[in-house]
Amino acid sequence: MRAPFRSSCPLASTLDIVGDKWSLLIVRDMLLDQKRTFKEFSSSPEGIAPGILSARLKWLESNKLITKRKLPGNRKENIYLLSETGLALAPTMVELIVWGDGNLRERHPEMHSIAESGMAADKSAVIERLQAAYRQLVASLIG
Repeated sequence: MRAPFRSSCPLASTLDIVGDKWSLLIVRDMLLDQKRTFKEFSSSPEGIAPGILSARLKWLESNKLITKRKLPGNRKENIYLLSETGLALAPTMVELIVWGDGNLRERHPEMHSIAESGMAADKSAVIERLQAAYRQLVASLIG
């Protein structure tokens, strides 16, 4: 499943991979909530349909943003992990979250606040903390 790129523009090419309405939410769930299984992704509040979730996971894997593997102690269930390429989306994710918090609150007052996370104040520290925690999770799972 190779990505068909529409143009040579880096932004357009990036959007060809993660510009749908589900891919970044899957990455968010992996990075922020440390979700790893199909069942965990299915329980996200946005309610992704199983067929779409399956297609998105395959798409992200084919484009090397995630990997699929079996846990050493459980050969039945697949787990999905961010690759370093997927983990490199952390700064973009944080920027989008900060942008949404700062620009959409008036139209969506029920939106979760990021005030307590420190994201807006020290994005670099938050990004480093998220990436380090994720790398630690992966190391604990696969060694």
